[in-house]
Amino acid sequence: MSEFSEGGDPGGAHAALLSALQRDFPAAQGQSRFGDDELQVAAPDIAQVLTYLRDEPGLRFAQLVDLCAVDYPERPSRFEVVYHLLSVAHNRRVRVKVAVPEDTPVPSVVEVFPAAGWYEREVWDLFGIAFEGHPDLRRILTDYGFQGHPLRRDFPLSGKVEVRYDDGLKRVVYEPVHLPQAFREFDFESPWEGAPPAAPEDPEHE
Repeated sequence: MSEFSEGGDPGGAHAALLSALQRDFPAAQGQSRFGDDELQVAAPDIAQVLTYLRDEPGLRFAQLVDLCAVDYPERPSRFEVVYHLLSVAHNRRVRVKVAVPEDTPVPSVVEVFPAAGWYEREVWDLFGIAFEGHPDLRRILTDYGFQGHPLRRDFPLSGKVEVRYDDGLKRVVYEPVHLPQAFREFDFESPWEGAPPAAPEDPEHE
């Protein structure tokens, strides 16, 4: 039985995983949430941590399911980059988080998980988080010449430019956003409900 299985006890398995990880990465922290292991590691260690989780026989987190990010503008380390790994061999998942300040690159993990290539491009495109060592870090979802990163909390809901086809120029043109109608507050009360019933008249004044 693996040291990480602890006889099927999820709490013991998580403690064994965190203890083993902290032997090589003392700054690592973790908890068990929603039945999955969750780890917080330092950004410079992320490639080595994922390599360990992939290659350790008792873990074998060999599949990178997803790589995403979350924006917390109020935090000193504004962004969290989140890696979701799956161990098919042990039917187990782990979530690895890295906190990173704005304009601070994160080491790319393409050499560990080649599937991270497009995920990292997506995070760069939508959040502006750079990945150091990525072989082809460019936008993947937004258009050429797009300004800003649309999943940041401070990105305007209306965007910064609008696209339309100009019949005179016979091509698509980009222009600053022009809102022909200002934002309004709408009253969603149904007009079919009618006015409230009048109060009954006082018989003494009839």
